[in-house]
Amino acid sequence: MEVQIEESWKLALADEFDKPYFVRLVSFLHQEKASGAKIFPPGKQIFKAFELTPVDKVKAVILGQDPYHGYGQAEGLSFSVPENVPPPPSLRNIFTEIENDLGIRMSGYPHLEKWARQGVLLLNAVLTVRAGAPASHSSIGWTEFTDAVIRYISDNLDGVVFLLWGNFARSKKPLIDTSRHYVLEAAHPSPLARGAFFGCRHFSKTNRLLEAQGKTPIDWQL
Repeated sequence: MEVQIEESWKLALADEFDKPYFVRLVSFLHQEKASGAKIFPPGKQIFKAFELTPVDKVKAVILGQDPYHGYGQAEGLSFSVPENVPPPPSLRNIFTEIENDLGIRMSGYPHLEKWARQGVLLLNAVLTVRAGAPASHSSIGWTEFTDAVIRYISDNLDGVVFLLWGNFARSKKPLIDTSRHYVLEAAHPSPLARGAFFGCRHFSKTNRLLEAQGKTPIDWQL
C-alpha cells in the first residue's frame, strides 16, 4: 500500500503498511470521508511529525494521545497548534514548566515545529480524530501503528529520551528498552491533573541526558 510518509520512516515501517490492521484503518478513513465526516488533522498533515523529524534525527519523543478535535487546532504534532491559534491549556502548562525549569521566557507561540526540527518527535498515539468527537478514532488501528514506531525507535536507535506524561503515555513504557534509552515520567500537563505536572523539570533533564551523550541539547524557547 502506498502511504505518503517521509522516506526514512517509509523504509523503517514498510512492513506495517500491508498488514491487515493498516489496510482496515485506511479503508475506515476513506469511509469516514465519503460519509461527509470532517477529520482532523487535514490529510496532508496526518504524518507531519514524521516529515519534520526523520528517523536518524530523533533525539527525544513527546507522546500525546490523540489530535485536538476542535476546528483549526490539530496539525499532526502532539500538543502543537498553528501559530494563529491560542495555546490550549495543556500547552500553556508545558510553557509554564519550561519557564520555571529553564529560567527562560516563553512567547506563548503555540506552533512546535522548532522542536520537531531539532529532533523531538511529537507523536500522537492516534493520528486522526473526527471533528468534535475526542478519541473517536482511538480503536481503528492507529495505536498498533504508533506502537510499531516506538518499538522501531527502541530497537534501532540509542539514547533517545522518551517523555511520558500521564497514564496513557506511561502505558507505552514496556515498548521501550530502558537499557538503551531514557524514560522520563510525569503527570499529564492537563489542568485536570491539578498541577501535578509542575516541577518535573523534564526539559532540563532531557538536555542533560543529551549532552552527556555528546548530542546537541534542544533549544526549547519559542
